[in-house]
Amino acid sequence: MIFAFLVLIAIGAWTVYATANAEEQAEELVTKKVGDRLQRLWDDAFQSLKENKFLRAERALLTILKFDERNAGAYNRLGILYAKQRSFEHAVECFEIAHSLEPNASTLHNLGLVYMEIGELQKAAHTMESAMEEEDEVPIRYIAYAKVQEKLGNEKRMVEALEHAAKLQPNRQTYTLVADAYKKVGRDEDAKKIETAMKRAKTRIQKAPKIKQPRKVVM
Repeated sequence: MIFAFLVLIAIGAWTVYATANAEEQAEELVTKKVGDRLQRLWDDAFQSLKENKFLRAERALLTILKFDERNAGAYNRLGILYAKQRSFEHAVECFEIAHSLEPNASTLHNLGLVYMEIGELQKAAHTMESAMEEEDEVPIRYIAYAKVQEKLGNEKRMVEALEHAAKLQPNRQTYTLVADAYKKVGRDEDAKKIETAMKRAKTRIQKAPKIKQPRKVVM
């Protein structure tokens, strides 16, 4: 009798375990399916945005937000999408939500660019300064900031920002921006020095002996 009772308990326990295990497996399966669908939506949104298929990209991103309403990345992508469409009010809203959920310099930079586009120059400058404080080694941040300062009439800050960008990324593009900035503020001699240095560098590269490629060994 006792043995039969123990058997019944064991069967009951196994049934509970089997049910719990089945529920756990079902939950894992649903989670995997949702994850796979979200990944497909992300891929679709990225590709559509790249190809300027705005309606398709927007639909994918909004669907992602239905699954995960606190997805900062989706809000950031939506902000980029709306900015490309020049729907700046919606872009600002999306970037602000994205930054409130997950603060980062890239979102602030994007928000600053939108503020610049709509003429909110002080907001643009303040937002870009915050982005530069978070990430102070990204040249494009200083180039965008220089543009805002130029619009505000702050020539000194414009030049300083471009000089800093050139230090971070010393190439022909940044040096050209610095030279152009020098000309705008009347520093023609400094501009000539940069242009002369770039010409000399270009000549050295052209005159440099070509490195012979090693012959391929045929096996």
